[in-house]
Amino acid sequence: MRALGPSQRPYGRMMLAALQILILAVGAYALVVGLVFLGQRRLMYHPGGVAGAPADAGLPDAREVRVSTADGVELRSWYLAPRPGRPVLLYLHGNAGTIADRAFKARLFARQGIGVMLAEYRGYGGNSGSPTEAGLYADARANLVWLANQGHGPGDIIVYGESLGTGVAVQAAFEQAQAGTPVRALVLEAPFTAMADAAGVHYPWLPTGLLTRDRYDSSAKIGAVQCPVLILHGSADRVVPQEQGMRLFALAAEPKAAAWLPGAGHGDVYDFGAGEVILSFLVAPPGGNDGVPSAR
Repeated sequence: MRALGPSQRPYGRMMLAALQILILAVGAYALVVGLVFLGQRRLMYHPGGVAGAPADAGLPDAREVRVSTADGVELRSWYLAPRPGRPVLLYLHGNAGTIADRAFKARLFARQGIGVMLAEYRGYGGNSGSPTEAGLYADARANLVWLANQGHGPGDIIVYGESLGTGVAVQAAFEQAQAGTPVRALVLEAPFTAMADAAGVHYPWLPTGLLTRDRYDSSAKIGAVQCPVLILHGSADRVVPQEQGMRLFALAAEPKAAAWLPGAGHGDVYDFGAGEVILSFLVAPPGGNDGVPSAR
């Protein structure tokens, strides 16, 4: 075997150094990927503090109720009864904060006689348990069962999801459709197509499609939802791009409507007219297009 000449030795050392750097980089990337996979639920879920009492949040007519899930978790939700003949809105909130932070929306609906169930998740608002995809689905089911026990059938219930809650809301509406008991309507505020897609916006260097455990794949389910669907999304949303809401809208079956709100971000759509659009949608007959705002 011929030894390397003096002119070849620096090149060989450079190649060896480059290989070592590559191995270190790959190892560091694999370590980061592994840490993200193991800790993804801490990155995904951000429970707020204790929700407090409804009256403290400006809902003196609401009451705290105890809801028991099928897997034995006891939840505290807030219930505001509807006026006779009016529907009830099951509100499934977004990631940060608690149901108390959504009280202003409940007041808007209550002024129209619409009942509201502000559902609090496991691990949020002082509830026991830890949030997972399966767990939040179970929480929504338990709230629907509680409403049924109060005499509110699926045809009287509007399921409303906000951000993270849109994944839970689509699942709830999908399950009701599969059971042959569709809900009255589905409202989605700033929805994502799937959690892997939402995560990929913020971590484009990670294989989020492979890593994501809690998938919330709304794009695979929304086409089977059998009720009117309303999607609201701001053009300036930097958390979940509006394009994901548009993709969900394209996949949803009729009747459906959308409000693409110019200038609205992720958490301020009510400052851009979302409330008026939602109220217009909610007074529409549950099975048809009359009164449902057209996509814009």
